[in-house]
Amino acid sequence: MKEFALTGQKRETVGKKASKMMRKEGLVPCNLYGEAVEDGKPVAMAFAIPMADLRKAIYTPEIYLINLTIDGQAHKAVIKEMQFHPVTDALLHIDFYEVNETKPITIGIPVKLNGLAAGVRNGGKLNLSIRKINVTAPYKQIPEILNIDVTNLELGKSIKVGQLSFEGLQIATSPEVIVCSVKATRASRSAAAAAAQ
Repeated sequence: MKEFALTGQKRETVGKKASKMMRKEGLVPCNLYGEAVEDGKPVAMAFAIPMADLRKAIYTPEIYLINLTIDGQAHKAVIKEMQFHPVTDALLHIDFYEVNETKPITIGIPVKLNGLAAGVRNGGKLNLSIRKINVTAPYKQIPEILNIDVTNLELGKSIKVGQLSFEGLQIATSPEVIVCSVKATRASRSAAAAAAQ
């Protein structure tokens, strides 16, 4: 997993009004969920990071291990959730999740399809249905991408999450979810009709 360094400052004031003021100053309100627990629920550390620093880490399909420094204290974390404005698409909030070398985390890994599908050679169209698959493992075992070989995928067939396995990773996405499929096109249908005559 690639690493990315970010520096933030703790937030003294929280709430909608404080968050709005922060965004006006070019800062993004963030929370870091770590080991701390109160009444059985994780306790968040509230902090802020300048939007300019975040761009490379969020506007990318890649996943990063974030080396976070908050008021001089170092934390290793992954981005758990991002909130965007429904109209302007502006980043409103990020939740980070603190990681260590032994505790498994669940995170979405980008999918990469490799090979020329048999169904595509016969005139079909390869369709990617999901961009990421959720996996669970300690962060050091998590790859940057999940490679899926589609060479033997025939026309009208699909690959489901349940058919996949990756060494050292536990798949958290439902086994019934379709990852990719080869759909028939007009060209493939007419070729099949011609072959049948």
